[in-house]
Amino acid sequence: MTISSSSPRSSSSPRSTDRPSTSSTSSSSDRASSGRPPRNRGPRRPPGDSPRPTQQRSTAAPTAPVPAPVAAASTDPAVTSFAELGVAANLVAVLAAQGIDSAFPIQSATLPDSLAGRDVLGRGRTGSGKTIAFALPLVAGLAASGRKVRQGRPRALVLLPTRELATQVHATIAPLAKAAGLTTTTVFGGVSQRPQVAALRSGVDILVACPGRLEDLVSQRHCSLEDIEITVLDEADHMADLGFLPGVKRLLDRTPKDGQRLLFSATLDNGVDVLVRRYLVNPITHSVDSDATTELDIEHHVLTVDEGDKGAVVQELASGLGRTVMFTRTKHHARKLARALTLAGVPAVDLQGNLAQNARDRNLAAFRSGEVRVLVATDIAARGIHVDDVALVVHVDPPAEHKAYLHRSGRTARAGASGIVVTVMTDAQRSDVAQLTRKAGIKATNVRVRPGAEHVLTLTGPKADYVTPSKTAVAEPERRPQQRGGRNQSGAQSQGRGRGQGSGQRSGGSGGSGGSRGRTGTSGSTSAAAFSAGSGGRRGNR
Repeated sequence: MTISSSSPRSSSSPRSTDRPSTSSTSSSSDRASSGRPPRNRGPRRPPGDSPRPTQQRSTAAPTAPVPAPVAAASTDPAVTSFAELGVAANLVAVLAAQGIDSAFPIQSATLPDSLAGRDVLGRGRTGSGKTIAFALPLVAGLAASGRKVRQGRPRALVLLPTRELATQVHATIAPLAKAAGLTTTTVFGGVSQRPQVAALRSGVDILVACPGRLEDLVSQRHCSLEDIEITVLDEADHMADLGFLPGVKRLLDRTPKDGQRLLFSATLDNGVDVLVRRYLVNPITHSVDSDATTELDIEHHVLTVDEGDKGAVVQELASGLGRTVMFTRTKHHARKLARALTLAGVPAVDLQGNLAQNARDRNLAAFRSGEVRVLVATDIAARGIHVDDVALVVHVDPPAEHKAYLHRSGRTARAGASGIVVTVMTDAQRSDVAQLTRKAGIKATNVRVRPGAEHVLTLTGPKADYVTPSKTAVAEPERRPQQRGGRNQSGAQSQGRGRGQGSGQRSGGSGGSGGSRGRTGTSGSTSAAAFSAGSGGRRGNR
């Protein structure tokens, strides 16, 4: 469905549109006074007009390779060919080299409008292909304008909530940008800002950033947003959930008002609509796969367990041959569970906010490569992980709200694959989980299980071989030395960071993947003990 909506900013925006609804055109003198040359985006076609005119852009002399002219973009939503959607041949070739030959629905719906320079509001479930949907017009738009990048002044900005997502989005954009002769970099916290400052000083076309660190660099005058031509907001609803919207607004206020803006999100609540009204001019809205619906190829199961059996059941769920992502409520619980599984013969790594960036990258790389098959994560990873062939998602701690459930569950059944989602609950959580699944709009199979239940084996498939834990994993203390003092967000003493904590994760990955074959004894008791911190508050997720 395509909906046109107008913005209260349209009356003062320098951008021009042919749209008959609430549009205005500023004079050339107004543009001259702003210090920016007029931008020729081509006419903004009202919804339903056909055929679409060939995209017209600035005739300024390019300093980088410009994509070859393409035919007029198709308006047929059934079209899945990137070339027919108006994507330049050199970018199509980059996608083809990665095995991406046809567009997903969100890409087919949004690309004709975004490539034509219009503001677009794209709504699609997690895993629907939103990253390529905004990466292509981002690269194509900059290549077509051909403006020279200046020191400390990026030409395009992608704002998103987490460093995992920033790294992943950058990995998607970088090869496309390289093909167009553009440069890219990332900016996020948790690492030294020196390499980021150096990259900005050398001149960057596309900046992929998290709001907090970017605001720091802007305030230190290492970065100016005055030359931004295209701005993308990715996972805007998650930025709202994390309280980032005030910073996002401050950053957007520093970008030129006549730039193109693309907003992509799974949901459009919690203040995201304010961003739309304030910063997007007459955006074209495309909704594909609403967040209230789930994929038909996901099986949802709710396993009710006794409190004392939960550890053993979770260990059995982790012991299959396929990739498994397990979600906990707190950072401490994620670290503790990953180590417990490793000691039980199921090599696992964790992904949570207390890890230094190099440890995060190392753990995620081990999971992607298959070196380990179990990743234990907090909700911070729900928006940032894209790993193919995740067979099973386990909510070890049921999330607090239905959106988190859907985003967690979206780690499986991506790109048309199938998957299984399991929620492990105790009797005390029955009411909360029932409300959660109802709001998520899913119908789950509810089964009470005990360790060794046939239903669990049906979900996991054959068990992997037991992997003897390394000496480093066995010797690692349960609590790491406190660094930098203070308490973490869940109230517990902060855990070790950087090399000390990361070494435990290397030991988990060094033994390869495997399961416990139902072994008990010391490893079983360790696994059960890993649940003592499983009911922490939501603020421990970050």
